[in-house]
Amino acid sequence: MTANTLLKDNPNEEFTPPDRQNSQITTQEAQVLPAGGEDRDRFDWQEAWYPVFYLEDLDKAKLAKFTLIERDLVIWWDRLSNAWKAFDDRCPHRLVPLSEGRIAENGLLECPYHGWAFKGDGSCDRIPQQPEGGNAHQSKRACVESLPTAERQGMLFIYAGKPENAPLVKIPIIEPLETDTEKWTLFGTFRDLPYDAITLLENVLDASHLPFTHHKSVGNRVNAAPMVLEVLETNKNGFQGTWAEGPRRGKLGQQDTTFIAPSLMWHDLTSKQFGRTMTVVYATPTRKGECRMFARFPFQFNSAIPRFFIGITPRWYSHIGQNGILEDDQIFLHYQERYLTQALAKPEVDGNYAKAFYLATAADTYVSELRKWVVRYQADPFAGQRLAKPLSKEVLLDRYHSHTSKCASCSQALRTVRKLKTISLAIAAIAWTASPLLAFFFAPANLLAILFSAVPAAIAVAIWLLCSNLERKLIYGQETPLRNL
Repeated sequence: MTANTLLKDNPNEEFTPPDRQNSQITTQEAQVLPAGGEDRDRFDWQEAWYPVFYLEDLDKAKLAKFTLIERDLVIWWDRLSNAWKAFDDRCPHRLVPLSEGRIAENGLLECPYHGWAFKGDGSCDRIPQQPEGGNAHQSKRACVESLPTAERQGMLFIYAGKPENAPLVKIPIIEPLETDTEKWTLFGTFRDLPYDAITLLENVLDASHLPFTHHKSVGNRVNAAPMVLEVLETNKNGFQGTWAEGPRRGKLGQQDTTFIAPSLMWHDLTSKQFGRTMTVVYATPTRKGECRMFARFPFQFNSAIPRFFIGITPRWYSHIGQNGILEDDQIFLHYQERYLTQALAKPEVDGNYAKAFYLATAADTYVSELRKWVVRYQADPFAGQRLAKPLSKEVLLDRYHSHTSKCASCSQALRTVRKLKTISLAIAAIAWTASPLLAFFFAPANLLAILFSAVPAAIAVAIWLLCSNLERKLIYGQETPLRNL
């Protein structure tokens, strides 16, 4: 199979919608078109690939929903072509969301309203209300718009722009992972965040906030120090920079940073103490003031011990800790975005980020460069749109809807702890109920009988308390961040 090979739908099907044949990219295509379109002075966020799910969080028997740059999509597994499909989440008949439907017995996507069914190429296969011999299903108006999809490095990517451009635009993967693949240990998380993709990128590019914002989680205030960041190369495709001294006051070595427009960045650090470590973040835009973050942490350890412990740590347990780290700055970034909008609207600021922000030190170099990139290439994906009213703290700390319900591991863990809570409660109730009966029948040795019944009750109560704590962590965040305790 060559680099330009595409998975095409069956040419013998009755109808193939235009520009929908090459919807599934199966290999890394040679880059012919740059991400963002061919206009040198403007970056078009539509013309790019974005990750939308980890493959392990998708269920081939169920439909999944996602909003990509304000476009509601339904994602489903087409077993006939053995590929993931992404359709507009609207039935062409009466415009109801297809994501409320199902995958029918014959493997087609079925609308929940009237049972219209669609093939993997978006064409309509059947209209149950149509008389025998009718051909309304063959009309272009009966088709569903589909978007190109691709699987890379354990993630499902979707191309948001013109389908014919998809095979010509490079998919933004973590390039270092393609070398010495067996040496990498990789884990990560995702979460739907209540602020823009640009705000997220600005935050993760800014390493100077770690000692303060993430004190006691992944940072320490004593490590705060001047930072001299240098941008080595910048253009429409992003920029590269370096921090010669590196983290922890130079104790770990040089850290290099890469921003691949419009939504991927990583910090890359090699140290004698830990080996090579990377912090990778994808910022997938959903709506104004919302994005989905994918954080990935590739390591090449000097010792086999960290690899072993990461390998045995349950994914859901790791996600609980990573959600806590995200919540360190989630609330104030939600408000910062709104304060920035107000500042930019002032006549004396007139939309100038350098006047709205006081970027006083070299530690702000990457933040400044990102904002220059946005202005230079007119790269605001939601230009002119207004932010919604700020959310309450309770909503901002919600983990269930922003992560757990969409994560295969965390949702299964939540179901398990709830079952264990019910079982342990029943055991405790039975043990305490049986205690006086045992005391009566085995008198005068009633003390031993009571102790015999109390032990399983105590264990059951302890399990219930542990499960209740885990349940809360899977559905809601910690209101007071570690740095303020």
